[in-house]
Amino acid sequence: MPLTFTLGPAVTPELRDGLLDLWTDVSNAGGAVGYVPPVTREEIRPALVQHFASMADGRAKLLVGHDGEGRVAATAFLTFNTHHLMTHWLWLYTVMVHPRHQGKGYGRELLAAAAGVARDMDGIEAIRLTCRGGLGLERFYESCGYKEVGRIPGAIRVAPGDDREDVIMLLPLD
Repeated sequence: MPLTFTLGPAVTPELRDGLLDLWTDVSNAGGAVGYVPPVTREEIRPALVQHFASMADGRAKLLVGHDGEGRVAATAFLTFNTHHLMTHWLWLYTVMVHPRHQGKGYGRELLAAAAGVARDMDGIEAIRLTCRGGLGLERFYESCGYKEVGRIPGAIRVAPGDDREDVIMLLPLD
């Protein structure tokens, strides 16, 4: 069953809790979404609050996918550039699919939905994202149409002595 996507849903306690659960479960399953396991909801909460503040300021939009049971199953934050020379592209942050839904094609659905949303925004010509090297994520993004446009060696430190590349990906929306 495909996900049902909503752009800019109302931030309710249920949505907040669903996002915290998703982010925690993805992180603890080894997902590269800003944390290293083990992590708790309370450790993630400040980052989610920052996303909510960006949404409230009009700097970001939340795209959320719900599964057939109505649970938060996937998310991505589309974040606008504030620099006047870079307003023709946006960032895709915190791209997540719940571990229980891995392998069902939901990641592709999420990225296609995000690209569709971005194409409908005036003046947006591309989506940029970064991913942690060493996990093969860039191959997944490439299979969804993104192109690798750069790498920064050692930019992500997941543990002492374990530095990873920050891989920069771009999806032109032409």
